[in-house]
This record gives sequence, C-alpha cells and structure tokens, in this order.
Amino acid sequence: MNTGEKPQGRVFIIGAGPGDPSLISVRGLRYLASADVVVYDRNAEPALRWAPPDAERIEVGAPAEKDVAQDAISMLLAEKARDGQRVARLKWGDAFVFDSGAKEALFLHEQGIPFEVVPGIPAAFGASAHAGVPVTYPGGGDAVVLLRGQEDRTDAPPDLDWDALVKVEGTIVCYAGGRLAVTILRELLAHGAAPDRQAAFIYDGTMPGQRTQTGTIEALAAAGSPIAHEGPGILVVGEVVNLRQYLRWFDERPLFGKKIVVTRSREQARELVDLLEDLGAEAIEAATFKTAPPEDPEAVDRAAASIDGYDWVIFESASAVERLMDALARGPRDIRAFGRVAICAIGPSTADRLGIHGLKPDVTMPELRVEVVGEALEARGPVDGQRVLIVRPDHLHDHLAKDLVRRGAAITDLVVYRSVPETSESEDMQNVYRQLLDGSIDAVTFASATAVGQFASAIGRDAFADLLQKTVVAAIGPVTAAAAAELGITAQVVPETYTVEGLVKALVEYFALSPKEPR
Repeated sequence: MNTGEKPQGRVFIIGAGPGDPSLISVRGLRYLASADVVVYDRNAEPALRWAPPDAERIEVGAPAEKDVAQDAISMLLAEKARDGQRVARLKWGDAFVFDSGAKEALFLHEQGIPFEVVPGIPAAFGASAHAGVPVTYPGGGDAVVLLRGQEDRTDAPPDLDWDALVKVEGTIVCYAGGRLAVTILRELLAHGAAPDRQAAFIYDGTMPGQRTQTGTIEALAAAGSPIAHEGPGILVVGEVVNLRQYLRWFDERPLFGKKIVVTRSREQARELVDLLEDLGAEAIEAATFKTAPPEDPEAVDRAAASIDGYDWVIFESASAVERLMDALARGPRDIRAFGRVAICAIGPSTADRLGIHGLKPDVTMPELRVEVVGEALEARGPVDGQRVLIVRPDHLHDHLAKDLVRRGAAITDLVVYRSVPETSESEDMQNVYRQLLDGSIDAVTFASATAVGQFASAIGRDAFADLLQKTVVAAIGPVTAAAAAELGITAQVVPETYTVEGLVKALVEYFALSPKEPR
C-alpha cells in the first residue's frame, strides 16, 4: 500500500583518494556509481568519471575552512537525503584525515540521517608512494607525525610544540601549500632541526602533472624556493626521502609529463586514454564525433536475420562488429548463422572484436585500402557472383562497395551507425584550442581519417595546419596520415601495426628518441 511517505535516503561519505580516480576503493566506486546526487570537493573532481551521467552534481569548492560554509554543506547533505536520494559525498584523500568528514557525519547522526563512511587512501600516503618516498622504513625512525596545514588556508604555521617535534626520530608529513611548506621548514630550522635533514615537497600527487622537489630543509626553506607556489601539496621531512632516488617509479614512466590529445569519440576513447595514462601521460579528451543510430535501423535487423545468405561479410570497424552482433542477439538467430560465411576484418582491432564474439576472420586487412581488399578476397576465389555484406559506419563511404561491384559481386552496403560531429563550442575543444595555441600540447592522436577532418572543422580549418605545426601528430595508419597530409599536416608518428596499442608504442618510441622535459 502506498503511504505517501518519501523513501529513506542515505549519505555515503567517500574518500576519493589522493587524486588519481582509479585509486578510489571498490566500495566507494560502487556507492558512487549508484548515487542520485554527488556533492564533491574540488580536489575530488577527477573521481566524477565514475558517477552516473544523470546524477546531480554539486561542487562545494575546496575543503570548507569556515564554520558557516561547513554548516551549509552538512545541511545540504541532510536535505538531499530527506528527499529520499542516495547522496555520495566525495572527499579528497580520506574523509577522516584532516578533513571535515567527521563534522558532516556527526551532523547527520544528530539529524537522524543514515550514513556510511568509506575510507580512502590519504593524500599523505598516496602522494608519497607515487613520489617513491615511503613514510616509514626500517632504520628511518619509529614515528610518523601528520601535521594539519592547508585546510585553514593560511601561511601561519600550525600551533604545536615545535621543540618537541624536531626531536621526533621519524617522518613528518604535512598537508600544506607551497608557501606554508616553506614556513614550516623555517620553523623546524628555528627550533633546532638539522639543516641537512632531507625533505620532499609533492604537488598534484598521483596525477599526470605530479611534481616532486627534494633537498635539505635549509635549501628548500631558502628565499625563492621552487616549492613556494600556490596550491595544495604534501611536505615530507625525514631520512626516508633519501630512498626516492631508488624507489621513484611514477615519474619514470615513458610518457610521464606528456600532454596528449585523444580525438576519438567518447564511446571509443577509453581504451586509448587508459593506455596513455598507464604510461604516465596526461590524456586530454577532445571528442570530435559521437555515434548515433543508422537512418534505417530495421535494415540492420534484416541483415542480421539473413546472415547465412551471404558468401562474405566485411566488417570495416570494431564498432560495426558490435552493432551487427547486437542486432543478431535481438533477432531469432545466433552466431551459428555465420556457418559457412567467410569473414573479412578491416584492421586488427576489428579482428580482435570479432574474436571476442567467437569469430575468426578468414581475411584481416591492416587498414581500408579498397583495391587491396578486393584483391585479398579474390585470392581466396572468384568474387564474381558472390553475395557480399559490407558492415560499416556512414563516414567510411561506399568506395569498397563500388570496387566489389566492378569485380562482379552482389553487394549489400549496410550502414550500422552514423558519426555525428561534436560541437566545436564544447568546453573540451576550447581547452584544447587554448593549449595548442600556447604550445603546451605534446601530441595529438588520430585513430581515423574521419577524426582528422572533424577535428580540423572543430578547431577551424584556417587555423588547423598552423596550430598542429606546434605539436607532434600521431596517426594510426597510412590512410589516416594521408588525410592529415591533405590538410597540410605531416604525421610524425605512424605505427607499423595499425592498432591503438601500436599507436601508443610508436609514441613511446618517438619521445624516447626526441625527449622533451615535462612541464
């Protein structure tokens, strides 16, 4: 019976980790993915990639430093939960380590609002590990001291017994912006710390732009110190800093510090983005197009239902494989319908996608070269009189179909999805334009000729050639490189294997030969 009462809401106070969105916990990821509302601190914004696209998103700035601001956030959480919504409260690092998570949880308790707390990797430990600085090590002291710093947004040092602190044999870790970190180092020196004691300052910890400055306390506290800049960071003081020269790994990866633009559609970009980020690059998504259903969806269903009536099926992209397989699953047939049908895959990625569905191509072409595809089919027998189904996106045109008709084949040219240009007014594209203009982009990648043309249109064809002269252009294969050349751009990077993995490998090899200091 419907009583008219609102369903019970709940608040999940989630530690998002030190910055890298992949460092959120499995439990935190699960709760975030099911949230109706996400209330997040600015530093936790990267983790929003795991939130539902239709969830309400509310940024509440940096960790609240004033009671009135914190009270407003707590009341917001309670209000959303009273409306019956699942609320994810995203906090930087761990919500109970130098954060206001405990205040918010206490307020919810007093209001009778159900809540859960999901621990996160504290920034002090996550950033240190990514800098190759263990906060503890045998022989490095028996204590770890965490100091509050940046939450108060002040240059004044924490109010504590500095004389006692300098006598601690172990590691001191402070959450501090660069200017405050310098102040703290000077306080340590003033109260008797050894001037040659080692220190490290880490900012943008665990993110592609992470930077680590190391040196003695005396050197880093000096006037004009490179660490004295705005923005949050982690200061580590102790002998453990000496281990960085042996344990650093994060900033030793081959693409660390490189800003690389990914122009694939949002549906396809994730694979390339993940590969680039795993090797240390900052992958900047600038989707040039998005996929949309074909103009005649029923034609796809009809083709899937009559697969066994063809002699050849040619798949021109990995996404084309998925669209036809989805149609096959909707209809009365299954994969057995392919039976004696020969299969041609255009590109290794397309062949791999067919393999996921249990199909092995009879012919795999490196990329779409019309005459070469026709010759490859004829090498297996006459094409004349054969029924051929070509499964493709709309942007690849009908050139292959025309060539096979010339060879005597009966062709069904099936468009299974369309590529719709993304708006050039998007925030992502404007951001890329600005960075290309100032020369801060290290490479722009193109995984198709279509991406080249649509990126040029989004950036502005008049400016396209000039802007891309300032960076490295990487094309997934010769056809894509030729499309760039038609617009006046030379692709410096073209892999031997025309796959996303091959493209990334070629970028690594290029930058190894032409190193450029990361910014």
